[in-house]
This record gives sequence, C-alpha cells and structure tokens, in this order.
Amino acid sequence: MTSDRVTAASECLLGHWHSNTRLENLSPGLLPQHKQEAYLVQALIEKQSTQPLAAWKLAATSVAGQKHIGVSGPLIGRYIAERVVPSGSVIPFGNNGMKVAEIEFAFRFGDDLPPRTRPYSADEIFEAVASMHPAIEIPDSRFECFETVGEVSLIADNACAHWLCIGAAAPDDWRKLDLAAFAPTGQIRGKKPIFGKGENVLSSPYAAMEWFVNEMSSLGIIAKAGQIVSTGTCLVPMPISPGDHVAGDFGPLGRVEVTLGS
Repeated sequence: MTSDRVTAASECLLGHWHSNTRLENLSPGLLPQHKQEAYLVQALIEKQSTQPLAAWKLAATSVAGQKHIGVSGPLIGRYIAERVVPSGSVIPFGNNGMKVAEIEFAFRFGDDLPPRTRPYSADEIFEAVASMHPAIEIPDSRFECFETVGEVSLIADNACAHWLCIGAAAPDDWRKLDLAAFAPTGQIRGKKPIFGKGENVLSSPYAAMEWFVNEMSSLGIIAKAGQIVSTGTCLVPMPISPGDHVAGDFGPLGRVEVTLGS
C-alpha cells in the first residue's frame, strides 16, 4: 500500500470510530494485502493523541476466539492514553456493537524491549516487566460483522480495541504464582459471577507475553517502558448493557471495576 492508501484506510476506520457507526467492509482499494500493511494502517491511530501510546492488547488468544473471528492466531491492537482509564471509572457505552466485557491479566513494562533478530526468552521478558494489573477490556469493532471480515481488516481496525480499564498493581508475589492455574472471576452487578482461568490465554499469560514481545520484534516495533499489555480474556466474554457495573476479582492480586454509562 502507498502512504496515501494507508492514510485513507485509517481515516475511513477512524471516521466510523468517532461517529459510532460501522461499515460492511473496507473497499478493495483500501484493504491491506497482508498483516504488515494492516499494522501500518493501525499505527496511525497514535496520531489521535498528543500523549505517548499507553497500552497494547492481544485479541484472539484462545482457540475458541480465533475460530469465532476466523483468524489463525492472536492479533495485536493499540490503546491511546485517552482510552485507558483507572479502576472505578465510568465510561460511555455508546453504540457498542460487540456488547461484551473481558477480564484480563495486564503487565506494565519497566524497560524497553527493542526489535532484534534473536527471540526474547520468557525470563528476559519478565525481567523487563515492572508490575501486573487486573484489567477489564470493553472491545468494539468498526465493522458490521467483525466475525467475517478477516485478519487484515481486524488488524487495521485496531484488533477491536475500544476501552481498557486498569486496576492497581498486584503485590509483587504474583511472580511466584502459576498464573495459568489462577482463576479470576468476572461479574456484572446483580448477576452470577463467571469463572475463568489463566490457561485460557495462549496456555498462560506468560506465554501470551512471550508471543507478544516476539511478534512486536518481528514487526520492528519497540515494546516501551511504561506501556501496558493486556493479554486477552481469561473467561467467556460477559454480555453488557448501558448502566452495568463490571468487576474483575483476582483475589489476592486485586480487583478492577468499571461502570458503563449511556
């Protein structure tokens, strides 16, 4: 894609994001030909903020999630600072088409991990992680039927990134725990809790982080100190409606909650 086509594809998707509307598909002239082009389109969302990029997300980190949206593996998305809020916030529901909340493990980097030819090991990655946080993601797509548009369109659409709520840092002993076996719960106020497990995220949040850093490296993108990575839902996405209060309970690792406005 030429720079003009990359810009035009980004402007098309961002226009729908800002107006809370959706489109059926990107036109053939704006459709990225492969994932590298799709990530170039996605990257232009950073120009929507005057602040440094705040966070990254992983989508489709379970086999069920990958089958649901017709992709062969996980996808990466970006969160500008204005779309990352602390626990206890109220965020607008708007014209959200996906209508789900996801409970996730999130990690904040303390050091940069720049691209390199040699893969990063799990130990190197977790030495670079400064803290772990409970998180709630409220995703959305700019496509009418996000399940069928395909991988490059979903990447260009920022992997359905929309709102991310981050809880306080967990106590440091999270590093001693088997997060694959850890079982956070999600709950909509007034409804029964839903139980999840860390192994639902690419077998564990650790494996998800290892995949993320090395995928970023292969794309030539720096994972920067201060940025957060939310590693994907560890339970079945919870249906939401305007006015709902959503909570994620990570037991000794903390709690995160967000209220959905109108």
